[in-house]
Amino acid sequence: MDFSSQGSINEQVICRICQQLLTEPMSLHCGHNFCQLCIAANESESFFGGQCRCPVCQSTYDPWHLMPNKELDNIVKKIRELNMWSYQQQQHDLCEQHGENRHLFCKEDGKAICSHCVQEHPGHQILLVEEVVKECQEKLQVAVDRLMKEEQEAERLEAVINEERDTWKNRMQTERERILEGFKEMRAVLNKEEKRELQKLDDNEVHVLDNLAVAKDQVVQQGQYTRELISDLQRHMCESSMDRLQGLGGLYARSEIWTLKKPKIVSKKLSKFRFPDLSGMLQVFKELAEVQNYWVDLTLNPFNDVSNVVVSEDQRQVTVGNIMFRNVYPCNFSAFDVWGSQNFSSGKCYWEVDVSGKIAWILGVYSKTSNLNRKESSGFRPENGYWVVGLQNECEYNAFEDSSTSDPKVLTLSVFVPPHRVGVFLDYEASTVSFFNVTNHGSLIYKFSKCHFSHTVYPYFNPGNCPVPMKLCPPSS
Repeated sequence: MDFSSQGSINEQVICRICQQLLTEPMSLHCGHNFCQLCIAANESESFFGGQCRCPVCQSTYDPWHLMPNKELDNIVKKIRELNMWSYQQQQHDLCEQHGENRHLFCKEDGKAICSHCVQEHPGHQILLVEEVVKECQEKLQVAVDRLMKEEQEAERLEAVINEERDTWKNRMQTERERILEGFKEMRAVLNKEEKRELQKLDDNEVHVLDNLAVAKDQVVQQGQYTRELISDLQRHMCESSMDRLQGLGGLYARSEIWTLKKPKIVSKKLSKFRFPDLSGMLQVFKELAEVQNYWVDLTLNPFNDVSNVVVSEDQRQVTVGNIMFRNVYPCNFSAFDVWGSQNFSSGKCYWEVDVSGKIAWILGVYSKTSNLNRKESSGFRPENGYWVVGLQNECEYNAFEDSSTSDPKVLTLSVFVPPHRVGVFLDYEASTVSFFNVTNHGSLIYKFSKCHFSHTVYPYFNPGNCPVPMKLCPPSS
């Protein structure tokens, strides 16, 4: 084969004597390379005075100091292999029966044929090989595009799972801290129960994270399979040989039916911890913890401009401005009225009030009523829109209910531990108002049931005839 006209082949691999690929190349001092037999023949022709001349540059060289060029020899061998493969491909594309180029393709039989073979395929759809190749490449490209989207979706799902895992870990940590805080004041009694609850949470965490890990592995495996399928399809797109086209059916079918299966993600809802129903103190502590979930951040507003109270600048503290009554529960009780800044017409809400050091106070809720004669009667009663409890004479705790007379029914309450903080819980739909002794682990002071709220309900505060301030506690406390 003459390579003299093939500019794509590097001149370094062509013998300038025989114009063929180098065979056992030998290097001269001038840098030119020749076949061993060719340069030997040249030596016999140009030998003069013990020296020979290079056929290219005419520089002299010593014929006994020629060096085999092993590196160039390896390059030439690879080129020979490539030329042999190209030749075999050309031979493969020839029709075995007629010896002509198989440039046509029978779709019914799925094989390449030459022009003479057409008569052996009567009634069949015969297309140019180039058209079939183009059609297959287009189909492969569609499959690749779809699978690449599937791969992107797999990557997105993996990112979602990773984010979900972090979210779960954060939630678990937050819940763990809440549990630890809840058990802090009752360590001696609840140590065993605490460990049980924490173990349950840990098991739940392991279960959730294991499920997420399994889901992630599934997505990763599907993503890997998708990538492998894409790689196979892309490799076939680059192949032009007929045997590759003939074996395409199975691969294309697999790519058509393959669909990414989305893993089942665990629910984002985390079951809130509920304090165990052991007995006594633990039971009431549990109830307090439940209502504290509805804690609202309130501030104070005086009932009117002539109120005998002073509200602090941050609107969280109220004191008596003018001591004018010796009776803690005066007939003109509205003189000390203070409302909360928010009102409620549905749902549940909770707030706490610091009454430390006070010898008198009144707390609860107020809802405007149509009773126009409330000032002619003792007004702290549900009929007049007040659902309140209070303290008088430093140690007498009372609740005020309706009665058949003009005066409210005053109930004396048994409070064994004087409350420094009182929690008020309003459940509008359940028509209840509950009062908790936060100082005594949330024991119930009193509960109004079947409350008839005809209008919007306001938190109600009355510092009583006592100069010690009454303070609203923020939820963070």
